Amino acid sequence: MRWQRALLALLKERKDHSIALAIDTSNRPSRPVLIQNIIKLFEKLRPDTLLVQADFKIRDVSPVGVATIKYFKHGKSSYTEVLEWAAAQKIDTLFYITDVTGYFYEELEVDYEVFWLVPDDYMPRVPFGKPIRVA
Repeated sequence: MRWQRALLALLKERKDHSIALAIDTSNRPSRPVLIQNIIKLFEKLRPDTLLVQADFKIRDVSPVGVATIKYFKHGKSSYTEVLEWAAAQKIDTLFYITDVTGYFYEELEVDYEVFWLVPDDYMPRVPFGKPIRVA
């Protein structure tokens, strides 16, 4: 339950920040209820949050409260488009639900906060930002 308190604190501390929640839809998650609960938390605390669904490209951007998640089965994931989108939208803090097995262009400059919400027991090394295991 420690991650819930940490995520709650992060959201409260960033009440004046523009935030977005991205979800890696390249594979069906092993814990879909957990993912839905994270989305509901954002919906309750920050209803202005945009939810970005992406695998190797952005599939949908919509308000967190109206989004219907659609997963794919190809397993290919790239973070580049979402990271570029967040920069173009001037997002202050990006939360990304993923297993961190995707790729991105290494030349990409990320000058905003990124929190990787990893819904697995295994915590891979993240390329930048801060990982939070939400399993």
